[in-house]
Amino acid sequence: MSAKLSIVIPMAGYGTRMRPHTWTRPKPLISVAGKPVLGQVLESLKSAPNFENAEITFILGYLGEMVEPYMKAEFPNLKTNYVYQKELLGQSHAIAQAREFINGPTLIVFVDTLIDANYGFLAEDEADAVIWVKEVEDPRRFGVVELGQNQWVSSLIEKPDTKENNLAIVGIYYFKRGEELMQAIDAQIADAVITKNEYFLADAIGLMLEKGLKLQAKPVDIWLDAGIPETVLESNRKLLELNLDNSNPFKPDSGNKIIEPVSIDASAQIKDSVIGPHVSIGANCTILGSQISDSILEQEVEVENSQLSASIIGQRAQISDFQGSLNIGDDSRVSA
Repeated sequence: MSAKLSIVIPMAGYGTRMRPHTWTRPKPLISVAGKPVLGQVLESLKSAPNFENAEITFILGYLGEMVEPYMKAEFPNLKTNYVYQKELLGQSHAIAQAREFINGPTLIVFVDTLIDANYGFLAEDEADAVIWVKEVEDPRRFGVVELGQNQWVSSLIEKPDTKENNLAIVGIYYFKRGEELMQAIDAQIADAVITKNEYFLADAIGLMLEKGLKLQAKPVDIWLDAGIPETVLESNRKLLELNLDNSNPFKPDSGNKIIEPVSIDASAQIKDSVIGPHVSIGANCTILGSQISDSILEQEVEVENSQLSASIIGQRAQISDFQGSLNIGDDSRVSA
């Protein structure tokens, strides 16, 4: 792959399943294992050929104006574009908003998806397109691929009735010629090829398969979801375990007990507390006399005399004298 890599990241939805956090932030800026989901996704893409010269186009919607400042602060060397999807008419419609930036090698990445993959093979791959999949026990709630001759993908099936095709689509796609994807999307929209009142990307790919697209299914071992609180906490646990390198910037004093794996920002102030396992603590948090496990604390959270587990705590929240699990948004206050 010598041509410029285009990366399209649709993220225009309201993130309703992650409320209350998504009242004040777009879902991809919610933290998991020490950094926003969007940051985790971009870090995972660094093995893609020409990533350092890639052009990333974000399809934005509600609270989308918060994405550009984040990118400028954390990924200042990446070339970025920002377009808005004013009507939420589905995946293909979202991608169509980025048409002027889609040409040549193109990755489509839905930002709920975190996978452990090496994209370096794309430089030499013979396929016209690649779709990443994960073998699951019960595929009936997923979109799946059906394999045909020579193991090329023959069709995509949305929520199959049976379990025989168990390669679930994880939400990352590569097209060697992005302009051909756009032609298929234009045809899909022109012919009103709609599933459940939306323009699904699977239908556009179906049109490409009918024209002879050589689509390769690439299995992954690890597929993490960041779409609802329960799976965000699960992803936090697994990412902390995968990234356990004993180089945590936070240096605990003798009054604290830290149970790995954890991610604690160096600016956090922690006293007389037990932290971990599976805890992520953001910048400028203050924790006094508390026990915290299996939880995510965004930046500037204050916790005093509390025991928290299985909790997601928004920015600047204040918690005192509480025991149990919480899922609270930015600037919340909880006291027993």
